[in-house]
Amino acid sequence: MSEEHLNQLVYSKQVIEFVTVANEYCKFIESAGSMDTRDMLSKIQKILPLVYLKTSMLPEFESSEEIVLEKFVSEVDYSYLQQRILNMLGTHDDYQEVFDRDMQFSEEPLTASISENLADIYQDLKDFVLSYRTGDELVMQESLWECIDNFKNYWGQKLVNSLRAIHALVYGDADFDQELKLPSDEEETSKPAWLNNLFNDPLD
Repeated sequence: MSEEHLNQLVYSKQVIEFVTVANEYCKFIESAGSMDTRDMLSKIQKILPLVYLKTSMLPEFESSEEIVLEKFVSEVDYSYLQQRILNMLGTHDDYQEVFDRDMQFSEEPLTASISENLADIYQDLKDFVLSYRTGDELVMQESLWECIDNFKNYWGQKLVNSLRAIHALVYGDADFDQELKLPSDEEETSKPAWLNNLFNDPLD
């Protein structure tokens, strides 16, 4: 891909809109633990369709660069954010899965986790957003391609499956006040330092 075409791709309208929505999703997940559970579910119910729409509208292109992309979200970061959402949802975090490829081989109902799915989506989008912020157009292109590929083969299905479960919770009669397990002081102090100031600098 020529330098001109590369520039046109990574700064195209579709990509900029996707970066904006991905960034907002990541900010939301990082702050979700401080919200009321129903408020959190109501907001994520509206964000997830936007993420799906903007990702599905990204331009198709082939990966042509052999670049080892840096991964910014560590296992500790992932676990912290996933646990925060799990604490909010309690027993309502699990839902029965109907679109799992392994379902045909299982004699028992398969379950999935809303908090794990949201954290999986976060991990991919966060790594992309931070790669995009480097300003290196080759890195931006390759991270975009990887994000699109993962959307098609991995977290796109997790997103729509989670939205189905979230829809049932938003319009159901679950009592989250009885389920809520607030993080202990020890859990709060384990918060990754980068969550405090990661979004101080706006995206250009």
